[in-house]
Amino acid sequence: MFSPEETTWAAADVREAWVRTHGIPSALYCDWKSVYQRRPTTRKALEGVEPETQFGRMCRRLGIRIIAASSPEAKGRVERHHGTHQDRLVKKMRLNGIADYEAANRYLEQEYLAMHNARLAREPAAGADFHRRLAKRLDLRWVFCLEAERVVANDRVIRFENRFLQLRPKRNQSLGAGARVIVQQARDGELRVMHEDREVAFERIARPWPKQRPTAAPRTRAARPAAADHPWKRYPAVKKRISEKAALTREGLWK
Repeated sequence: MFSPEETTWAAADVREAWVRTHGIPSALYCDWKSVYQRRPTTRKALEGVEPETQFGRMCRRLGIRIIAASSPEAKGRVERHHGTHQDRLVKKMRLNGIADYEAANRYLEQEYLAMHNARLAREPAAGADFHRRLAKRLDLRWVFCLEAERVVANDRVIRFENRFLQLRPKRNQSLGAGARVIVQQARDGELRVMHEDREVAFERIARPWPKQRPTAAPRTRAARPAAADHPWKRYPAVKKRISEKAALTREGLWK
């Protein structure tokens, strides 16, 4: 599939289309791009914590194991496929006047892939299929989504991407201040809040500004006349003496 960038959503769209067509694969062989898998930092490695990306979490929920290739040569078959497509596909798209993503994906699905497979596909030596069936009750919309953990505030409000969500838990849901919830964002932008595998009702509210204390009136000081020896009053006399001294210096009368 064509997309502007190789982002998490782009990878999720391809994986979802594959799962809906062929079923759930056992493993995915990919490179070390940060979208798919990240190397642990020194501290995480010492703690034994494996970093997980958003795409990695989607695959884990489906039971898909991610295998990261350490070099392009390790994915030789895939890279050779890319070389073929970069040669043939680009020329065919140019001949068909295709210059946008929607038209390119439509051409792939309706013409190019079927024509390519009919000419170059080969039957595998072993016919075993390791794909698992997709459960009917499994909602892929909330499998291929973004997730973020949030902490509930004292007023049961959580913040997600500059949006404030007022939680409305049921009576049998022990959801108080300090509890941790998972905010899920679907591909179309819809949000869902989960706590202990149960959905929590919420409503979006405006920014809950903190209560402001009433400001006190500014203090005013009574005007008092300046003293007789105040520098402001002595300034004209001082300025006069300085100018007289400068004049005497110029004339050589002051050393």
